[in-house]
Amino acid sequence: MHKPKFDERGVLYAPWERTFNKVLTPFEQFINRQTTSGLLLMATAILALVLANSFLAPAYLHMLHAPTGIHIGAWGIEMSLHHWVNDGLMTLFFFVVGMELKREMLVGELADLRQAALPIIAAIGGMLMPALIYLVFNHSGDAARGWGIPMATDIAFAVGALVLLAKRVPKSLITFLVALAIVDDLGAVLVIAVFYTQQLSLQWLAIAGGLIIILVLLNLMGVRRILPYFGVGLLLWYAVLQSGVHATLAGILCAFAVPALGRYDPAQFSVRIKELLARYDASIEVGSNIMTNESLHGVVQTLENGVRGVQTPLQRLEHSWHLPVAFLVIPIFALFNAGIPLTFGDMGATLSHPVMLGVMLGLVLGKFIGITGACWLSLRLGLGQLPTGTSFLQIAAVSVLGGIGFTMSIFIAELGFADQDNYLLMAKTGVLAASLFAGLLGYLWLRYLGREH
Repeated sequence: MHKPKFDERGVLYAPWERTFNKVLTPFEQFINRQTTSGLLLMATAILALVLANSFLAPAYLHMLHAPTGIHIGAWGIEMSLHHWVNDGLMTLFFFVVGMELKREMLVGELADLRQAALPIIAAIGGMLMPALIYLVFNHSGDAARGWGIPMATDIAFAVGALVLLAKRVPKSLITFLVALAIVDDLGAVLVIAVFYTQQLSLQWLAIAGGLIIILVLLNLMGVRRILPYFGVGLLLWYAVLQSGVHATLAGILCAFAVPALGRYDPAQFSVRIKELLARYDASIEVGSNIMTNESLHGVVQTLENGVRGVQTPLQRLEHSWHLPVAFLVIPIFALFNAGIPLTFGDMGATLSHPVMLGVMLGLVLGKFIGITGACWLSLRLGLGQLPTGTSFLQIAAVSVLGGIGFTMSIFIAELGFADQDNYLLMAKTGVLAASLFAGLLGYLWLRYLGREH
């Protein structure tokens, strides 16, 4: 029988386990996941385009519109698979976005107003200018409803493109882009809530309000278990869905109710851990392992409980949900929403369509002018300061990356043009074209600027 091999410190490793032995900060973990998620998102978007433009297109469309429902007795809810992804699965995406926002506001880049001023002002400029450029091309009629589409930046794609240049750009520039994109997400959420809501049901809004109060009370009472929040959150999602407000906003509301305080004091945790390690050392017997030594197992189990208790529920949930959302939810969303039928014979009409032009120029030019202009004005007025070690030209180049608007832009397009198939097609085409152009241009510009970094 093959005997396991231990290293010189007595640690048993599988070949791939050494990768996980590196201690990363939460921000470093966030960046690594966004980079990988961006690559996976790109691959899924390409797959959706291939499916929509091949002999598999009828099967692809049948999958999108397949009716799916949940029925319990007389109660039931039924939607197309496409709507389940956009209204249900994407709620988890907004839940993670909400937790990222809360963390940034409490301890991150948005906690210090002086430090957060520049990315906040930049994000506001980067939302207003794209909307104005879009309205120049589509100032009336049903097409005007798409003004919110070019306002959003896709954090996974944008950060992924910037991290590819990690050796050529200062880390503070990546931090600036992350803070900007998170504020941008908050702006997009507010736009969806206020401007892309259909008819409202006051009764269901009242029920949703009562459920939000319950979530707040759970937080104030010091409830740290996740299950009560999950149960109330599920009811809240259904109430918001029935109210007429987009159901995904329930994810944001639940995220802000998640407790940001741990059960144990960090200093007392350190004392307790040292005591447990001493008990662990005293329980070690020659030739025994954790399976045969109940005392060792008990100490390890207590250690695990302590580690969970010293962390905040907000940290635990963000850590545990980020991977499935980044590597499952967002790619599925791309698969269901990026499938655009391309007809090269009508390419001239597509490129000149007001909706396509408004979205594309709004993302590429609007983000560049809005973010760069807002930063310049902020610095001139003394309202903000450049991130450490960065130049204004690097900020301008990063503003081009802000034109990558994939996930949130397509999501808003689905809301704005739900009953306008042609406008929706033009909007999605504009988003894809702008994201590709902005990603390449921003990457090449930053690479040029960082050649001597």
